[in-house]
Amino acid sequence: MKKIELEIVALSHSITQTHSYAVVLGEVNGLRRLPIVIGGFEAQAIAVALERMQPSRPLTHDLFANFMITFGIELTEVVIYKLEEGIFFAKLMCLHDGENVEIDSRTSDALALAVRASCKIYTYENILETAGLYLDQPEGAADAAAETKPSQVPVGNKPVADAEMKRMNLDELNELLQKVLEQEDYVRAIHIRDEINTRKKK
Repeated sequence: MKKIELEIVALSHSITQTHSYAVVLGEVNGLRRLPIVIGGFEAQAIAVALERMQPSRPLTHDLFANFMITFGIELTEVVIYKLEEGIFFAKLMCLHDGENVEIDSRTSDALALAVRASCKIYTYENILETAGLYLDQPEGAADAAAETKPSQVPVGNKPVADAEMKRMNLDELNELLQKVLEQEDYVRAIHIRDEINTRKKK
C-alpha cells in the first residue's frame, strides 16, 4: 500500500475543552489534514522541538533521542499504520548496524521523536480517507452547500453536546465541521468527524 507523506502543520489547543490538544498533520502537496488528540505533556514536547527551544535539562524525548544517537540508532521514518476504535498506531523505523528495525510506539511519542530526528512522517490512504479532514472544501462542495436550505448550526465558541450532535443531520454536521475548522479547534473537529463517520457506516 502506498505511503503518504505528512508534516506537522499545527498544534491546536481546544477552545472548549481544557487540557485537550491536537497535533495537526498535513498531507504534503495535498489539502487533507489529520488531527490527532494528544496529551499536554506530549504537546509540550513537540512544541519545544518545533520551536528549537533548549530546556535547561533534557526532556524525556530528548533523552531518548540522545540515547539513540549515542548508540548509533538512526530514526529513518515514522509510520502511522493503523486506526482502531479512534486510536492511532505508529511505529518507528530505525536503522542500526545496517539492519532495519521496527519499534511500536504511541503516535504522540513517535511524532515528538520525528521532530527531533528531522525524519519523514507517513501514513496510508485508508487512514487519511477515514480520519482526514479537508482544510478547504473540495471543488463543488461549496455549490452543493448553497443548494441546501439554511440550517440552524451552532457557531462561536459554545460547545456542541453529544446529544445535540445526535439531533443534527449530515448536512448540518458537515456545515458545523467547516465552521469549527475555520476556528482551528481541531479537538472539537475530531468529535464531529467521528460522528459523521459513524452515521455513514450505518
